[in-house]
Amino acid sequence: MVVTTLAILLTFILVKNVVLAQFLGICSFLGLTKKLEDAMGMSYAVIFVLVMATAVTFPISKFLLEPFGLGYLQTIVFILVIASLVQLMEFIIKKMMPALYSALGVFLPLITTNCAVLGVCINSLSYTANGVAFGFFEAIMAALGTGLGYMLAMVLFTGVRTKMADAEADFPVCFKGVPIVLAASSIVAMSFGGFGGVVENLLGVVIK
Repeated sequence: MVVTTLAILLTFILVKNVVLAQFLGICSFLGLTKKLEDAMGMSYAVIFVLVMATAVTFPISKFLLEPFGLGYLQTIVFILVIASLVQLMEFIIKKMMPALYSALGVFLPLITTNCAVLGVCINSLSYTANGVAFGFFEAIMAALGTGLGYMLAMVLFTGVRTKMADAEADFPVCFKGVPIVLAASSIVAMSFGGFGGVVENLLGVVIK
């Protein structure tokens, strides 16, 4: 159990990183990595929504939608659950951390339609570890690992963009702005390609 849990966390933090390997949640990744405070705030919000949404949608799908043949309602139900959680979190942040609320701006309510969140909720229903389908606990660990992987990507790229800002004067004009940001994010994403097979080789757990 401990080895499997560790394998799931490492897989979704490094091997299946939601941003740098699966290329989901790119909008906030590019929009909120100029300041570390904004990146961390968004990361905490995404982790909360990912874990809570998975905790709610997994049993709904397994014990309500699938047994009664209502699988075609999955996307609508999941989005409603995610939207409700985002509204709750938005209210809490607005009341307790108004500065962070202002900094996150439009990206906070956009968590509702963040493909990373919806993707995790849907994919957790079909993932397997050594051929055994994920249960509720494994799905929660996958959501937590995904959230931590998102935070890792946000923090790493914030550091990259800080260095880029210091050297901006040296960039060719054609690369300034969005082009250099996209190029840098591509290089960071390529570096995560080296983690493929690490979990399987070290821990002997195959997650698909």
